[in-house]
Amino acid sequence: MSLVRFKGISPVLPVKEIARALDHYASLGFAVNSYEGGEQYGFADRDQIGLHFVEISDHDHDDGSTHEHEAHTAMTYLYVDDADALATEWRGPGIAGTTRPPVDTPYGLREGSHIDPDGNLIRFGSPIPGN
Repeated sequence: MSLVRFKGISPVLPVKEIARALDHYASLGFAVNSYEGGEQYGFADRDQIGLHFVEISDHDHDDGSTHEHEAHTAMTYLYVDDADALATEWRGPGIAGTTRPPVDTPYGLREGSHIDPDGNLIRFGSPIPGN
């Protein structure tokens, strides 16, 4: 018996306002668009990565998160080719949320993170140079 091959994944992140979330992810370099079918839903694409967003009217998150392991609305992980360059990009002027710079991990990755204005945690990492 043959198993079906998976082709990709698109995490669905809860947000308070679709328009605000799409503006935020556009500022992070994603191409964004909203679903025109009545439901408050949106898409953000960059390279081979797709994120989806659903508006949840009672979504509330305290933007004051200070620690990566605090409870977040949702979490996802992006493998990138240069975590340091991405952190620099996402820490640029006018970018909302919190981007933490990458650090070396014992398992051979440089990992950083971004917490968007809705409390979603986007962790990202790349191989440590020379490993």
